[in-house]
Amino acid sequence: MSRPPLAREKVLDAFEQILIEEGERAATMDATAKAAGVSKGGLLYHFGTKEALAAALIDRLRELVQADVDRMASAPEGPIAYFLHTSVMANDPIDRAILATSRLAQGGDATASDALRHIREDWAAVLQPHTRDATALDLVMLVSDGLYFNNALAGGSIPGPVPRGEALDALVALVERAARP
Repeated sequence: MSRPPLAREKVLDAFEQILIEEGERAATMDATAKAAGVSKGGLLYHFGTKEALAAALIDRLRELVQADVDRMASAPEGPIAYFLHTSVMANDPIDRAILATSRLAQGGDATASDALRHIREDWAAVLQPHTRDATALDLVMLVSDGLYFNNALAGGSIPGPVPRGEALDALVALVERAARP
């Protein structure tokens, strides 16, 4: 009998969820199998080790970021506006993959740390031609970081300002005026 085609993704989704909610130490093979609703054997069929799970999560992140980079490069509103608008977390697949990979990096996974560094470089490579210099590129990247960080805190005990709608549009316009050549 063949396995359901989504079983692998279901396991990977469960691993990602545990990483986000409980951290790297809690994301054991047993916990992942239980959260995915599969047997340990079913998990091992797809991922023989926790390292294989982590590698698959990082591959997922890379694929999502490549699609994001492609959308950013061709965005009608321009790469800077696209990048800043999408820096406000929406609990979508890319946000979840970034958070989960960050948890792996926090746990000491060098491959996860490298992946996060590379995705930042990928975004910067698309933005760089649309900024006047390295300082302007830093401005765009740091505003993005601030939007992402404050949005992440908004649901927690330390709320940060998260502009939305017209306020976000005004912020984006201000950054674009300051950053463009």
